[in-house]
Amino acid sequence: MKIKIVNPLNNLPLIQRGSQLTDDDGSIFPIIDGIPRFVDSDNYAESFQFQWEEFATTQIDQNKQGQLFSKERFFAETLWNINELSDENILEVGSGAGRFTQVVLKHTLGNLYSVDYSGAVSENKKNNYAIAPDRLHLFQASIEELPFADESFDKVFCFGVLQHTPDFERSVKCLIDKVKVGGEVVVDFYPINGWWTKIHAKYILRPITKKIPHQQLLTLIEKNVDWLIKAHFTLHHIGLGLLTRFLPVVDIKGTFPSAFNPQQLRERVILDTFDMFSPEHDHPQRLKTVVKMFEKHRAKVTFAGKVKTANDYETFATVVRALRIS
Repeated sequence: MKIKIVNPLNNLPLIQRGSQLTDDDGSIFPIIDGIPRFVDSDNYAESFQFQWEEFATTQIDQNKQGQLFSKERFFAETLWNINELSDENILEVGSGAGRFTQVVLKHTLGNLYSVDYSGAVSENKKNNYAIAPDRLHLFQASIEELPFADESFDKVFCFGVLQHTPDFERSVKCLIDKVKVGGEVVVDFYPINGWWTKIHAKYILRPITKKIPHQQLLTLIEKNVDWLIKAHFTLHHIGLGLLTRFLPVVDIKGTFPSAFNPQQLRERVILDTFDMFSPEHDHPQRLKTVVKMFEKHRAKVTFAGKVKTANDYETFATVVRALRIS
């Protein structure tokens, strides 16, 4: 059964008329490149559009090389049974260029409704639409104003997104609202592990770096990435790994699998370092605080903690799984 598409501002059903969606009140939402657009292109997620246009295929699984890191991360975090997802309606919020979109389409028979706030949704279409055009439904919309009726989905997942929204708790509530009673929501997010979390180059430099034009910031990272990678591994080698937190580069050793070749590693370090320093919002949370958010908004938490993939490297964020109970 297809999901009802509604005006997120008044919940009235939307009907497609040509290249736009309209409701009985006369509201109009354009369909551009075959994708309904519910937000202006100029928004706080603009850096992500630039990011995923530059790195459109970097995180996509490479089947020919036997590297299925996105698949392994997805199923390690969700613990969803592939066979049980057949014909279920699944909501993905924050798809980026579609690394997890592709996992769902290639490895399950679920119907996927995939949303991104930025224009990166167009990159997702390029990467994935041909895989299963009958099961992929793409939208550009805000997590706080999703164009679907409440209690519509069997499963909802949101990876790498919540910390980048302006209101973390409201975002959690909006995800829970869209899942059916008894349905499951799985999220990950940047954790606050202690007082030292924000004593880090990322949070020290972000007030400056997020204001640098995107291309200029990317060029700056590319020019310095090689010595930063070398310095990172050198500090670990001599037993001073703790000092790497003051290097303006992603935590390489704690983030990426050893299976990456040097070229892959370099590209991923550039991508993830840009992702560290460019977003408008970055709000890490304490795990117990996020658990309370889920419980407050009618969801029973079934797991809260860190997850390792089959490759035995830690995923970038902490995971919460929850069932909607009312």
